[in-house]
Amino acid sequence: MAQSYERGRGMIDIERFRPGTVYVTYIVATPENVWQAMIDPAFTRQFFFGLAVDIEPRVGGAFKLLMPDGSVHVSGKVIDWSPPRRLCVSWLVAVMKGFGELPECLVSYSIEPAGGSVRLTMTESHSWAIPEEILQGGRIGWPKILSSLKSLLETGQALRIENSGPPVGFIEAVQTAVSEKPWLRGS
Repeated sequence: MAQSYERGRGMIDIERFRPGTVYVTYIVATPENVWQAMIDPAFTRQFFFGLAVDIEPRVGGAFKLLMPDGSVHVSGKVIDWSPPRRLCVSWLVAVMKGFGELPECLVSYSIEPAGGSVRLTMTESHSWAIPEEILQGGRIGWPKILSSLKSLLETGQALRIENSGPPVGFIEAVQTAVSEKPWLRGS
């Protein structure tokens, strides 16, 4: 993986990021099928709560998750583009108030053959000591997203799971973090 990359806010040191959330799932599919599912906008809409991926297929390329109306929900850059084994993108939530002021995180997907299946590992990494209340948002959402991807690839049907919104304390934790900016203190 690249050691640093350019972003609108300047150079980002990849070595500062530490895993905050890691999920592993096994999918009866080929690495190529899993890879294609993660970069195809029509496919992502089916398993990612209606969001469509828009990705420039190269390191340094633009990455976006688009709402059904075309507005940007998440923006970032491609950090690692190694088809069909590894995809890593920076991740900055744009649609929720205050989120654009938080430091971006990294979301990476590692795809490894596992017999007749694939081991998909999703890692969400952060450059600061992110509060548990904020991490809970991903810890609730990622299992739904990844389980729906698995179901869609294996059965042709995405799961019918509602996106129930942020967990209790999530919005308040974001507001506190934006107000206090603990990442500027090196925490």
